[in-house]
Amino acid sequence: MTIAALELLSFGLGRIVTAAADAGHRLVLLTADRAVYRHELAHLPPDARGALDIVDVDTLDPAASGAALARIPDLAGLINSTDTFGVVAADLAAGLGLPGPEPAAVRLVRDKAAVRALLHDRGLSRLPARTLTGEDPAADAATVLDAIGLPAVLKDSAGTSSRGVWLVRDEAALRAALTAAAGTPLRGGLFAEPLAAGPLYSAETLSWGGRTRLLGVCSRLVSPEPAVREEAASFPVALPGPEAAGVEEWIGRLLAAVGHEAGFAHVEFVLTERGPELVEINRRIGGALVGEALCRRLAVNVYDALIDTTLGRRPALLDAPRDAGPASGFVLVYPPTAGTLTGWSGLDTLPAFPGNPEWYPTLSPGDRVHHLDDQRGCTGILLTEAPTAELALHRALAAAGSVHPVMAP
Repeated sequence: MTIAALELLSFGLGRIVTAAADAGHRLVLLTADRAVYRHELAHLPPDARGALDIVDVDTLDPAASGAALARIPDLAGLINSTDTFGVVAADLAAGLGLPGPEPAAVRLVRDKAAVRALLHDRGLSRLPARTLTGEDPAADAATVLDAIGLPAVLKDSAGTSSRGVWLVRDEAALRAALTAAAGTPLRGGLFAEPLAAGPLYSAETLSWGGRTRLLGVCSRLVSPEPAVREEAASFPVALPGPEAAGVEEWIGRLLAAVGHEAGFAHVEFVLTERGPELVEINRRIGGALVGEALCRRLAVNVYDALIDTTLGRRPALLDAPRDAGPASGFVLVYPPTAGTLTGWSGLDTLPAFPGNPEWYPTLSPGDRVHHLDDQRGCTGILLTEAPTAELALHRALAAAGSVHPVMAP
């Protein structure tokens, strides 16, 4: 039998192929751009290379994707693991009679404004949301000042990778952000919500039959205001026992409210003075190297659970030991200026650093870098290990300090 994927996250393909093969299935990846997976394809285990087929198709065209899936004669499941393609994948799975999430639930979670409004109405979020026109800065400014107040965050309701996010603390910044938003192509609509003050984290969870297990909490270090690009992370954060239990219970209620009953979730939240406050819910495993960090800490291939839920069966990961392996820290490496990436200096120094540093490139020499305010500008990610997340992050920061993207104008 065969399991298909309508695109995937940049990292994790190799482990997914292995998980599918261990379950007795081949993996077919539908993609519009093989370059997204160049690192994963270059590092596939030898025994996994024969278990992967790649179909080149315009994955932004639902009809073309559906036709490609229909040509797979023994299709057993369709992986739903990305934000951009989640709704289309849910619709296609339902149309083909495959296991999968309810398309309506996927649509809800993809609409950050609708999620905020729903959770606020149910008392699960203290923050309201207001939809904006995205085209009339004067009217939108009045809405924000009257209904939300300052400081506030303006967001693309269907944005990804920190794109389409503006943090504003005064009226001048608000009007500048609204003007910028009016000229920015958005995946959804523009909305505003109050700023939650505190450190940012993500809860990595797995659900089945309405039960949610907290696999761990990941720190999320972001750049200084006003940009909000992610720069580093560590896993698992050692929250005090009662606080961790409270976060797990709260996350479970959030996911139940939005109809997420099975599969991974990556829930970003801020630990405010008054407790946790939601940033956003993503119906997938965490991006960047969160999946790799989970595999190392839990000492299992967590993508086995992705295959299990794709096939409609209870994942064994729900019962796995929580802390069997090392903690991880990783740093996203950005260039100082836009331009053409020609390579990196300092990679040869990494073996001298503790923590077994590993380099995961996200761009290749010759790629153009246009955007520095979000993850599109990331050229690679450096990961290290340690007994604790704190020490792993310190090691990652130290090693990443020696790696510098070399840019040509």
